[in-house]
Amino acid sequence: MVVNMSEAKLNWGILGAARVNERLLPAIIEAPNSRLVAIASRRAGAALATLQKYAPHQQRDVQCYDDLESLIQDADVQAIYCPMANEEHAEWAIKAIKAGKHVLIEKPMAIRLQAINAIYAAANQYQVKVMEGFMYRFHPQHQQVQDIVASGLIGDVLSVRASYSFLMKASRMYRINRNMANGGGAMWDIGPYAIHSLRWCFAQNGIPAEPKSVIARAKLNEAGADIVTSGVLDFGPDAEGRARFGHFDVSFERSRKSEYEIIGSKGWVKCHAVWVFQNDVPVISWALEDGRYSEERFAPVNHFTLEIEHFSDCVLNDKPPRLNFADAQGNCKAIEAVLQAVTSGHQVEIAN
Repeated sequence: MVVNMSEAKLNWGILGAARVNERLLPAIIEAPNSRLVAIASRRAGAALATLQKYAPHQQRDVQCYDDLESLIQDADVQAIYCPMANEEHAEWAIKAIKAGKHVLIEKPMAIRLQAINAIYAAANQYQVKVMEGFMYRFHPQHQQVQDIVASGLIGDVLSVRASYSFLMKASRMYRINRNMANGGGAMWDIGPYAIHSLRWCFAQNGIPAEPKSVIARAKLNEAGADIVTSGVLDFGPDAEGRARFGHFDVSFERSRKSEYEIIGSKGWVKCHAVWVFQNDVPVISWALEDGRYSEERFAPVNHFTLEIEHFSDCVLNDKPPRLNFADAQGNCKAIEAVLQAVTSGHQVEIAN
């Protein structure tokens, strides 16, 4: 029997009734090569309630579980999306991998480099696809930014600024109820976006750059979670000896912001909104030393759907995911160094 891969669909299960399901659950349903077949939660009735809230028309086709192990062992589930608490990602991802499931792990992949290495080893042993869930990388606006940089329009990249924030609401206090070492706080929540975007802005030949050292300051709450963290990553001098710094700022005390700006030797380019909804019209702008200025607008698109479509394609057609383990390892290593710098109050060197 010949299978038409253009019509094939990957069967997905969602491991948890997390808040991000508001965006991910419909994305799995909308992606042309994906099918939602199961959702599970440890809270009785939460899986069904999540399905009823975000996709009520799918109730007949989706199995709802009140425990996580049942979903992992479900023979119909081929791939699992893991949106659990940051510190739980590694444990449950490895359980899913050992059951032969492909896994898309909500960022961060894990909060310890050793845990990412363990996930990598398991994925190799059981021959499954695994990717860290940075949905923003799949939006066309970021490829356009990279193309502008690669064209030489703004010259050599010398400085990047990344700023991510939103006001903490009572319903989200679970993000800051434990200390940084245990996955709580802004750096493990929105910090991965800031560090990831900085590393990609300094990328060479499609490979994200890795910082050499970091200095950082933070405001901590009574639980030891960071509410605000700012710092500077040193990416080392360029070929001409010019400094290359990446400035990051993440906060739960400020209005919603998700932007990065790349400053080169001839001009700059800016992404005005990284977190975009499917009906938003994203804008990037650039300006040069000679006074030229331009804005580019993009047609609305759901970057969550594009992420799901990409990962499903990787599984169905045996392709390597765009975001690989080396990328996840580099991001985790940098964040661990940021938190060490916050705790120690000193500059921290990052071994590469």
